[in-house]
Amino acid sequence: MKNPRYLLDVNVLIAVTEPDHMHHASALKWFTTPEMDWGWCAFSEAGFLRASTNPNVGKHSVEEATVVLTDLARRPGYRFWPVNHSWADLVGPFQNRVYGHQQITDAYLLGIAIKGNGVLVSFDKAMRTLAGPRFSAHILILE
Repeated sequence: MKNPRYLLDVNVLIAVTEPDHMHHASALKWFTTPEMDWGWCAFSEAGFLRASTNPNVGKHSVEEATVVLTDLARRPGYRFWPVNHSWADLVGPFQNRVYGHQQITDAYLLGIAIKGNGVLVSFDKAMRTLAGPRFSAHILILE
């Protein structure tokens, strides 16, 4: 895809914003690409807030995590990806590869990227299987 639009998975949002995260360096290296069109949707935003405010995972209050997202959204190239389609519309083309409850959000995010002709950016290598060969151009797995 020429000049792709990137939709960030929760794990990328957390890695970009948390210096102690094991993938922070690789996330930041990718994220600082000049003139990149990137953003998140309500699912990745809520997932970030949920994880970063969970005392067993993150270290932020809801207010602090909201400020982190607000500051991040001020960076060049940011766009909010609206969710305007149902589960069936978004996931229908690859629903046969959704096997369990832990793939629900992943499937939604992939479906949003596909419908928006964009690329879902994640550290989750299992996303490749979910996308399959037909939708592999809509996935970027950071290493």
